[in-house]
Amino acid sequence: MKRRDFLKFGLGGVAGITFGGLTGLPVFRLGDVFATSTNVWKFGVLGDTQWTRHQLDSSTGTSDLSIDPEGTNPYSVSGSMISQIDAQFVNLGVKFVIQVGDLTDCGTTRAIQARALMAQTNLIANGIDFFPIRGNHETYAASYGESSNTDYSITAMRNAFQQMNGAGVISGATNFSPAASVGADCLTYSFDYDNVRFIMLDTWATGSKVDNNADGYSYGYTVNDHQAWLDQQLDAAARGTGHAFVFAHQPLIAEDHQDTMFSGYTNANLDWQNAFYASMAGNNARYFISGHDHIHQRSLVRSPDGNSVVEELICASCSNKFYTPQSVTAEKWYGQKDRETSISQEMYTVGFYVFTVNGPIVMVDFYSDDRGQWWSDAHYPEGGSGNGTLITPAFNFVKKETWGYSLSESGITTFTVLEGENYVINTPNTVAKVLKAGGTAKDYTGRSFQKPAAAWWADKSTVTNADAISDVVTVLGAASAAIKENHDSNTNNPNDPVGIQLSFDPSVSLSRSDINQGRMVTIKTRDENGDWVDAVDKNFGGAKRFVYGPWNKAYPVGTYGIDNSKHIAWAVVNHDSDFAVIRTGN
Repeated sequence: MKRRDFLKFGLGGVAGITFGGLTGLPVFRLGDVFATSTNVWKFGVLGDTQWTRHQLDSSTGTSDLSIDPEGTNPYSVSGSMISQIDAQFVNLGVKFVIQVGDLTDCGTTRAIQARALMAQTNLIANGIDFFPIRGNHETYAASYGESSNTDYSITAMRNAFQQMNGAGVISGATNFSPAASVGADCLTYSFDYDNVRFIMLDTWATGSKVDNNADGYSYGYTVNDHQAWLDQQLDAAARGTGHAFVFAHQPLIAEDHQDTMFSGYTNANLDWQNAFYASMAGNNARYFISGHDHIHQRSLVRSPDGNSVVEELICASCSNKFYTPQSVTAEKWYGQKDRETSISQEMYTVGFYVFTVNGPIVMVDFYSDDRGQWWSDAHYPEGGSGNGTLITPAFNFVKKETWGYSLSESGITTFTVLEGENYVINTPNTVAKVLKAGGTAKDYTGRSFQKPAAAWWADKSTVTNADAISDVVTVLGAASAAIKENHDSNTNNPNDPVGIQLSFDPSVSLSRSDINQGRMVTIKTRDENGDWVDAVDKNFGGAKRFVYGPWNKAYPVGTYGIDNSKHIAWAVVNHDSDFAVIRTGN
């Protein structure tokens, strides 16, 4: 089997748009958000935390005892990974953490208690709340010998995670709303923090409602059962301006698993699907976030009727278990896989997510271990032949990808750029272009990536600490991570390069003589102090080189220059940022 670790990102589509400016400077500084609103905050998200190597506990008859020489993965919970990820959440200053199910492998009461204890010790003790939902593995306690667990761990979850009902919450999250109207033993709930509505959707079997479906899973309260409650929770008019995210364990359309949360395969209950997609898309709920597949995957997914599109994030593994995508022609996709457009993908790595909310703007950072290939590494639990050492390595988490959006109707647009083409951004004083050098990028199953990006601008008059001769244009998501196979020489140059081209004040000219006398016109970005520095100085790797002449698609990362005859400055960068043409030496 061919194993790719990080697969490059591509861009699809071509367009141009003119849009309004923001009232202040854009939001980047070395890729990190700083305040354009009065309250910038973060929350974390992580995927499945199963430890799949376990054995029988003869004293209780349960088979959830972990095979674990380190003793850090109790009762089928991957504590050796959770502890490393939680430390990152603490360091990154998140308000709370959400987990998208499969908290354990066996789903027994003591396994769920072990997961809760880790959250209490690692997060809650540091002032960070933890909000989980069940996965299918939380319904398996009876299969692993816990005969007293007769309600598919509903009671165990409620006792271990009382914060799902708002009890003992320390982060400031409010408006906890269990879906009692759906069913008394339904574990779906929602809550608010600042200007965000979080919806935690649970469709798994309960003590009072069980449907053993042909796809091999036991469902409880269906999406259709939830839909009236979901419509109420998502209603943009009722909740006011703000963001909404929906979390569930199963994806809308997965990569390896062919089941969905619509109680069946991808062709099941298409009317339920259409209603759900329409509710999300019609109420500006931008992201559906799930687990189950143990792979980092971003996709755009269309409803069966083609009327609605939702962006889906499937979370990377936080487990010793990884999956490989199935062919898009596999039988049990039932012809529905073409509704999914792949945006980005990373396999066989442990990772997590940090969402930053800055008023109308949301940015998402994906971090994962920089080595990967653990699924085939003989020193990791499963190993290439299932006989690894069972010793979890010390991970080196690095930021792999950043993306986001804004709800503001002025000053921002989302767009896609075709490989080899460009996207045009018009502001009052500047024509900006995002340029691609060509080539194709595909996911594991051979689909070309298409990647949404976003841009907005601020008037050049907002720059008070430099001589700006163009407006400031912010680009988010155009320069994507691209770790190549085997993590070779590209390890220190992880991003997908783009050309940034900005027109500038036509009354300004830069001759070779000016350059010799110390005058310069350059595309710059801001450093950690807010000072304007050459944009190429903030690249990941690459050699800095100035060219007096137009951009060429063959130029490598680090090349920058000026086309004086057309009053255009340009730079080849591999980071998202605020970009402006700055005159120096006058």
